[in-house]
Amino acid sequence: MVSVLHQQIDINRAHLILKDVVLKTPLQFHRKLSEKFGCEIYLKREDLQVVRSYKIRGAYNLIQSLTVEQCERGVVCVSAGNHAQGVAFSCKLLSIKGVIYMPAITPKQKINQVKMFGNGWVDIVLVGDTFDECQSHALAFTKEKNMIFIPPFDHEKVIEGQGTVGKEILEEQSNIDYVFVPVGGGGLSAGMGCYFATYAPLIKMIGVEPQGAPSMKEALKAGKPIILDSIQRFVDGASVKKVGDRNFEICKDALADMLLVPEGKVSSTILQLYNEDAIVAEPAGALSIAALDQYAEQIKGKKVVCILSGGNNDIDRMQEIKERSLLYEGLKHYFIVRFAQRPGALKEFVNHILGPTDDIVRFEFIQKHNKETGPALIGIEVKSKDDFIFLIERMNSHKLNYTLVNQNENLFEYLV
Repeated sequence: MVSVLHQQIDINRAHLILKDVVLKTPLQFHRKLSEKFGCEIYLKREDLQVVRSYKIRGAYNLIQSLTVEQCERGVVCVSAGNHAQGVAFSCKLLSIKGVIYMPAITPKQKINQVKMFGNGWVDIVLVGDTFDECQSHALAFTKEKNMIFIPPFDHEKVIEGQGTVGKEILEEQSNIDYVFVPVGGGGLSAGMGCYFATYAPLIKMIGVEPQGAPSMKEALKAGKPIILDSIQRFVDGASVKKVGDRNFEICKDALADMLLVPEGKVSSTILQLYNEDAIVAEPAGALSIAALDQYAEQIKGKKVVCILSGGNNDIDRMQEIKERSLLYEGLKHYFIVRFAQRPGALKEFVNHILGPTDDIVRFEFIQKHNKETGPALIGIEVKSKDDFIFLIERMNSHKLNYTLVNQNENLFEYLV
């Protein structure tokens, strides 16, 4: 059934508008992934887009549709990442004044990128410690100055622009069985869902969200968009508290399934893409590839497309990404160890409890009454999961008094 909203969205029109503005990004066959899963896997490389993400498609398509009078009033958006860059680039191309609100905690690299793409056409306002706080300031400013607000996903023109990703895919490949698409607010999945419904209805579109921000998953359960109480923002390009209303109306029919991927798995995928393929993927960009393990049986012998949605990954985050990957893979563990108060206790730990390839990567005493007399926080990296099992066996056989911090989320966040 084609909804009224669906009928309003013309992706072919958006494609004509965008064809001289955005890059037609490659749809690349990935040999290693194809061999691993026994199928044909292609990556839609939106990380190679003009602003290194697909967000330019929706932002430009909406801004160029404004009337002359609206353009003179100028535009406002709120974003800490890809949407801001898309709006900034669009303002420069269309010679429209823009104001971009970003949380005060936004990394300098992202701020500089927005300045570069805006090239004098946008002002940046840093305010608020959270996205929601920043957004409230942006909306108030928009109303006060009578400007035009450019939403990141919940708008027909944004959906229309993002849907051109689907059109480009079908221009290069036919008989596609599955498309894995990252889902944040739902603009990309809604746009592609509209196009596939008309031109390739047999494609099964699989949505993928970070485990810590399951806004579409919960909306599908509830039968309507809901606001999550809290979210994990590590996968920042796909972490929203509520999906768009228009996006949900399309996605509830367009998505064949909705998967959640742990943030640690996303981190491992980012490192794998970088080390093996020299691909710099942001966390949201790696989501679709990170989900393939969950569909290993279904995709055997099939033709599969994964949307690599963006490559805006700050190099300063790589240490955090590596840490999350090691924890997820079971190769890094934190302990609180209460050593016996006798000479040689620490030496015994190093010589008799640590394995030959185990490595202490963090050691600090937990201060007690401002003195280093308390237990120690120890981070240990192992080469394999079996090494960890043997490490625990040795700790137990030596009757070491310890607590495994990884298993206590509150304690882990506090100490690590």
